[in-house]
Amino acid sequence: MCLGIPGQITEITDIEKKLAVVNIGGVKRQVNIACIVDAQHPVESCVGDWVLVHVGFAMSRVNEQEAAETIQLLEELANFV
Repeated sequence: MCLGIPGQITEITDIEKKLAVVNIGGVKRQVNIACIVDAQHPVESCVGDWVLVHVGFAMSRVNEQEAAETIQLLEELANFV
């Protein structure tokens, strides 16, 4: 099992290498988006997408509501510890 952290893709930095910048709670990180692109959803169309990020890779797309719920749960866990 892995933990995916929700973030929103804000820009594409390298189309060929499938790299993008993702905003995760105000922190911007470069991630690989190869796992979420295909013929129907090319690299260029990913800006604005919400994704789950794990070890530098966007593993899957999620909708904004799912992202918000996950962020809230992670914040609650952080406050609990």
